[in-house]
Amino acid sequence: MNSKFYNNFKTALFLGALTGLVLLAGQLIGGRQGVIVALGIAAVSNFVAYFYSDKIALMSMGAREVGPDHELYKITAELAQKANLPMPRVYVAPVEAPNAFATGRNPQHAAVCATEGLLQILDRNEVAGVMGHELAHVKHRDILIQSVAATIGGAISSLPYLFMWGGARSDDEEGANPFAGLLILILGPIAAALIQAAISRSREYNADTEGAALAGDPMYLASALEKLHLYSKRIPLDANPAYNSMFIVTPLNPLRSVANMFDTHPPIEKRLANLIGRETTGMFRHAA
Repeated sequence: MNSKFYNNFKTALFLGALTGLVLLAGQLIGGRQGVIVALGIAAVSNFVAYFYSDKIALMSMGAREVGPDHELYKITAELAQKANLPMPRVYVAPVEAPNAFATGRNPQHAAVCATEGLLQILDRNEVAGVMGHELAHVKHRDILIQSVAATIGGAISSLPYLFMWGGARSDDEEGANPFAGLLILILGPIAAALIQAAISRSREYNADTEGAALAGDPMYLASALEKLHLYSKRIPLDANPAYNSMFIVTPLNPLRSVANMFDTHPPIEKRLANLIGRETTGMFRHAA
């Protein structure tokens, strides 16, 4: 099966699972009205995030826009033309931790950003691999997909408040199940977070594959990812966890544990295997 089709299929499946979870949670806790209210609350909050998250993200990183004379702009312009995408705004963040991200609600309002730390440790080809990855996110409208997932996940997180305030369910409504409702209150947000992380991981594989094709050689992105993975353990990026899925590598590197189920990125070994057919090259281990 084509890997891109498979990852898109998984994304659709996970979004369906999230939708089913919020419907089940709403039915058990607040009935039909509870579902409507929860979705309404989440939709409003995520509408604001969708239209303003790019400004918030860039401001939080202290990023400055760069023009055609900057090498990062030149690299991005070449790749955007090759991908048949509108030229995004290009930013550099004065941060030592090496990382990069794309933001913006659609290709016409996109922005890409790299940290100064990334530009210092990667060569031009590796930077092209990273920017190809970010433009692939823009092309695939992954920000929209993540916003939809966040909206549904936010609805599940809103349901506990409905429960505490009495919800929308009357005491005599047929089929009321307070114990099942309590279980949903505890486990629902956890399940939603797991599914959202799984959606993000699937989109990362797609962005890696297409980004490598844009750059012209999968080794460009593979070597960049390995360098970023190793250096990020030495110079972690202290970022809001809500933005983790936005970066090319996870900003913080927790020890391998159950918590890794919530990681928004696949393990580096699997990303390298997806790109070059083997788990790790070991080329840059001396750098760490």
